[in-house]
Amino acid sequence: MIILPTKTLLSSLVVATLLTGCGDSKDTETVAEFAPVEGTIAQLHAALTAGTTSCEAVVQQYLDRIAAYDRTGPTLNSVIAVSDDALTYAREQDDALASGESMQPLQCVTVLLKDNIDTADMPTTAGGLALQYSQPEDDAYIVQRLREQGAIILGKANLDEFAFGYQGSSSVGGQVKNAYDQTKGPGGSSAGTGAAIAASFAMVGLGTDTGGSIRVPSSVEGLVGLRPSLRLVSQDGVVPLAHTQDTAGPMCRTVEDCALVMDALVGYDSASDSGQRNSYEYDASLVASAYEYQQVTGVPASYASGLSATALKGAHIGVVRALFGDGESEENQAVQAVLEAALAKMTAAGAVVEEVTIPNLDTILSTYKSVSRYEFCNDLTSYLSSWSNELDGHYTSFQEVADSLEYETRNQSTFTFYGSYCGDQSANTDYQLNLIERPIVVRGALMQALENLSEAGVSQGEPFDALVYPSILGLAPELGSTPTSGSNNRLSPFSGFPALTLPAGMADTDPALPVGIELLGREFDEQTLLNLAYGYEQVAQPRQAPTFTPAL
Repeated sequence: MIILPTKTLLSSLVVATLLTGCGDSKDTETVAEFAPVEGTIAQLHAALTAGTTSCEAVVQQYLDRIAAYDRTGPTLNSVIAVSDDALTYAREQDDALASGESMQPLQCVTVLLKDNIDTADMPTTAGGLALQYSQPEDDAYIVQRLREQGAIILGKANLDEFAFGYQGSSSVGGQVKNAYDQTKGPGGSSAGTGAAIAASFAMVGLGTDTGGSIRVPSSVEGLVGLRPSLRLVSQDGVVPLAHTQDTAGPMCRTVEDCALVMDALVGYDSASDSGQRNSYEYDASLVASAYEYQQVTGVPASYASGLSATALKGAHIGVVRALFGDGESEENQAVQAVLEAALAKMTAAGAVVEEVTIPNLDTILSTYKSVSRYEFCNDLTSYLSSWSNELDGHYTSFQEVADSLEYETRNQSTFTFYGSYCGDQSANTDYQLNLIERPIVVRGALMQALENLSEAGVSQGEPFDALVYPSILGLAPELGSTPTSGSNNRLSPFSGFPALTLPAGMADTDPALPVGIELLGREFDEQTLLNLAYGYEQVAQPRQAPTFTPAL
């Protein structure tokens, strides 16, 4: 492992014209070549098939970009570590393809993991110096799945320390900067993943989301970020913040790439800490087999193969105006303007876009809260004590980490606060309110809105395929600050329903900054969210690459 010290864009698909023949007669054919800036999985595989690049060359290109731009150049501080073995894995893949082996779904796809996801070949620090030598004994289940499908784990991404918040700073990696404007913050907590994938330091990334930690950085970095339904993706080998709300998910530059990553992430995990319960209730038993997992989740054979460029035609989309903000600030006005333009494009593409009300929304957002305060202390101890510290000497409890003071000074009060909730919380009425009542109420309200029912349960028209609203109410904040996110990001974790953020467009700022739009759907209906996002992406082409990290 290597610990990294502290407007001209190439098209991802370069077409080379080959001229053949004799005399004045010339035939032409096009051969796919791969360039890493904004490069997609499909384009990579086309180039590998054509023989115009190799996996080793591709991995080296991304390593070169990290070296050139992360701690030098714009100094994004987005990557904590790169793997010593990435180039070795790449050469092995080249040899396998040369020997006639078939292309795997994620062949040679470079992945950056938020550094709270376990790898057996690199420490998992959660951004805290207290865990800088913490070496898990095996890969997280989702990392194992990625590797099985041919992905190459390029390294670990910086994050807001211990996934606590949205500033995007850690004692291991420093302050992450926004790829579009280095005077701006990256959001969080999956800050490094967001900035790194936006700047094309890898093809795709993984983040984790307890409240909004995939979707907030995806919004300010112009990415597609999916918080899957709870229970769909295994939590095994992920440093917890709150086990009843946590989930990992993909962060990508295109919808198709996120769908391909989701194809790898889903699947039954027999581990005791998978979180794959057979019902949404917090105390439901874990599914006992791959068959039961499939019966509960209804995972399709492939999210990627189900994508349709015409998915918006005939779609019914519910606009939650109550989540758009008051329009008093210039930032919120800019966000609203971009979203209005996006809704107009959806309508032009054939979608039926209508306003919808989520019943008791104000009460939901004011009454209920994240359960991280009640779960982090106990969950961190459970995680750290899950393997022996005989070889790596890692701390094995929350209290040891808290007492070490080996983390950012700003988080001392956070550890004190979380430490006040260590031990048995079964008698804590507020915790029980959020464990038991909250999911029932929020799921009921969202389903009433999605099904387009009145308070009396009477149909008011065709059900909605998804609800839409701004991912956050503002733009990327000043560096060292947290974004004006609002409460929109709470609906997905409070219910367990999936939510997907994608670029709606760019705000009229200098430099231009991304604005995200969030789609929320029914439990385990990731396919619909991906389809709608893909349809919008094909119509609007909303993503623009940052200008500060061009091709080398």
